[in-house]
Amino acid sequence: MPKMKTHRGAAKRFSITASGKVKRSKAFASHILTKKTTKRKRTLRKSTVVHSANESAIKRLIPYL
Repeated sequence: MPKMKTHRGAAKRFSITASGKVKRSKAFASHILTKKTTKRKRTLRKSTVVHSANESAIKRLIPYL
């Protein structure tokens, strides 16, 4: 059976942690930042873990990461 191809768009957006969870960065932090509060912008800088309902689908897109 041939190797699976990595979905390059997903590979740029997600990474796997040491415990096997999928890490992602938060949305809404790139532009139109003047109306957002400092606290909200500070929270958007941090990365977070993907919800368990979507985790298996993303792991299928990035099999070798």
